[in-house]
Amino acid sequence: MKTTSITLITVALVAQLSTSSAIAQMIPPRPEQLTFKPLSFTPPMAADFRHELSNGIVVFLAPSKELPLIDLSMSFRGGEFLEAANKCGLTGMTTALLRTGGTISMAPSDLDEKLDFLATEISMRGGGTSCSVSLDCLTSTFDESLTLLMDMMMRPRFDDAKIKVALDSTLEYMKQRNDDAEPILDREWAIALYGADHFEARQPTEASVRSITKDDMAAFASKVFNPANVVVAVSGDFEIPAMLAKLEQAFAAWPKGERMPTPPAPTSVLKPGVFHVEKEIPQGKVYIGNRSITREDPDFFPSLVMNEILGGGGFTSRIMKTVRSDEGLAYSAGSSLDPGVYYPGEFRAGFQSKSATVALAIKLIENEFRKMRDTPVSAEELEVAKQSFIETFPRSFESKPAMLKIFVGDEWTGRDSSYWTTFRANVAKVSAADVQRVAQRLLDPTQMAIYIVGDWDTISLGDATGRAKMAEFFDDQSVQIPQRDPMTMLPRD
Repeated sequence: MKTTSITLITVALVAQLSTSSAIAQMIPPRPEQLTFKPLSFTPPMAADFRHELSNGIVVFLAPSKELPLIDLSMSFRGGEFLEAANKCGLTGMTTALLRTGGTISMAPSDLDEKLDFLATEISMRGGGTSCSVSLDCLTSTFDESLTLLMDMMMRPRFDDAKIKVALDSTLEYMKQRNDDAEPILDREWAIALYGADHFEARQPTEASVRSITKDDMAAFASKVFNPANVVVAVSGDFEIPAMLAKLEQAFAAWPKGERMPTPPAPTSVLKPGVFHVEKEIPQGKVYIGNRSITREDPDFFPSLVMNEILGGGGFTSRIMKTVRSDEGLAYSAGSSLDPGVYYPGEFRAGFQSKSATVALAIKLIENEFRKMRDTPVSAEELEVAKQSFIETFPRSFESKPAMLKIFVGDEWTGRDSSYWTTFRANVAKVSAADVQRVAQRLLDPTQMAIYIVGDWDTISLGDATGRAKMAEFFDDQSVQIPQRDPMTMLPRD
């Protein structure tokens, strides 16, 4: 018996050593010599998941049996672009009170207690161009949870006590809007890009928020949250026929309204130059950029690759290497390109650096703009940037909710489904000449605005070595923007 055991162990060890030897022979001596099979991935098609209810509501369904859970979301066109200027903040107040304000038949505390008992999470959010509602629950409690959700949306109470809580919370938040540099910079940058009267830049004030009434919220909710203005997505543990029947029943009594229009384009034009807001902090917060392109622009794919090389690619990008790795001027520095859907979006480089080195960091970034405009990018940079999009492309569809979110967005904006099937091929064919052409179009420093929040007296002098100072930009012309009162958004004297 003992001899047999030893023999078996010996055979197992020999087999293991043979296998290890074979594997070792397959592994190349250096990591860069590793080879992999081409990634094979076919993106799912929205049409395979799309359904339409009898009342015209578009529904995307993606069953998944891994867990006994159901995730339902509703997306509505409408948001801050529908607000009157003197009612700025209405979208946020309405969506908050739809969730917390109870229903005609249930007090807020009773509704919260019921949702907790069901282990159901319901959230509602409002933004610039859209509003959303989401429901997450157990499969066993979906019917009851959906009934509660529809009660909240069709028969909201807008409880007076909850309105006061929301108002007090909003006003308290507004008091803190000048505490940090980033919110100050964000709002002044938005005003520069879109104009103070455009919804992208408007800010709620104490007066506008206090003027919002229960009737205002009820009217906004009725206008936006209606079956003519919604796209629904459901993923999780269900069968498609049964889910369609449940949704038909749940939405049957929902009063049909109107589909909201597309958001208006801004009329303001960005003014190039140096603009600064005074704030006594040891570091300057900086944005440099301009308006960019739309999603349908012929240069869309080259612009993505260009930005990835310039500043969007993290530690492989030029701005990060120059400003952080080589010079140590900022912990984080980079750029972003946001192609707009309804109108041109923005390009922006940004960083935060100690006051004395702000000018030097700006100079280095503008030098990177010029290099990209004047000289084709290297073959290695181009390949790394393109592969970053191509190899990570499947992540966009890595979960059912993420996949359905893409389909819902495309349903609203009318994007052709071929965008996803041809995405990698369109990225792959971007050339160095394409990148240079787009850089020449988008990266002209003379047409950009530089916005800074910080200690201007120190920032303007530049670094101690004399490598850069703010006088080098725009012929030493700069504009000081007064800091705004956090409650009125009017400039302080």
